[in-house]
Amino acid sequence: MTTVRGYLHPKTATGTSSLIPSPPWHYSGDLLTVEYRTDPARVRELLPEPLELAEEDPGAVALIWADWQSCSGSGKELLDPVRSQYKEAFAVVRCSFRGQTYSRCVYIWVDKDFAIARGLHQGYPKKLGSIHQTRPHPYGPAPRIAAGARFGATLAAADRRLAQAVVTLREPSETNGFVNAHPMAHHRWLPSVEKGKGLALDELIETGAAAFEAGQAWVGDAELELFEAPTEELARLEIREPIAAYYRQVGVVWDGGRLLETGTSGAAAE
Repeated sequence: MTTVRGYLHPKTATGTSSLIPSPPWHYSGDLLTVEYRTDPARVRELLPEPLELAEEDPGAVALIWADWQSCSGSGKELLDPVRSQYKEAFAVVRCSFRGQTYSRCVYIWVDKDFAIARGLHQGYPKKLGSIHQTRPHPYGPAPRIAAGARFGATLAAADRRLAQAVVTLREPSETNGFVNAHPMAHHRWLPSVEKGKGLALDELIETGAAAFEAGQAWVGDAELELFEAPTEELARLEIREPIAAYYRQVGVVWDGGRLLETGTSGAAAE
């Protein structure tokens, strides 16, 4: 009997070709976060049952740009940078489940296939996109991490720009914002291969960092614009009121999640 190996497809005799390694997954990244308020009804329409709006500030949104280096436990991907470096931009809201407040990623774009694969496993709704952000540097014209530093960020998908921001740092901060500060409540969905059979996988899960470290957070102000596109709906989370913007360097370890409920979302399989 042939045994095939690999955490995800393609599975082979050795497992070398698998798109992603088994967890734990380790991340080092620079995050630009822009928080604002939108119409709570636009957040509610993205929350399948049994999730509800957060009781406090239900229209709060965080739009986050991240410049990542990631690897498996061996760290070998860091010496082959094409396998470790990627960028992403994602929209996070808050929700409530059984009296607890969670964060939830409702849209996310990445620029590498292995990041999409990890997202499918974790319940992140990842799609391909083009993401760029200003990198800090202690020399030359790049901004330092200091008061007055300015960072730009852009997001595009399918040849259309979806968002752009300019963040100006003001002062050190005790937090990196509040919208993305909770465990994540995500769904893992997979339609049945048989027509009319609904979802073969329908799980509500809790996920978050197994370990976390971070540098000094900075708070500032942002100029943020969202744009309409034929196949994207980020602009429905329209900007009604700015809250704040943040910059922080972080290190994160992800090593699995916890099943909250199964088969209760009522999501369509179409």
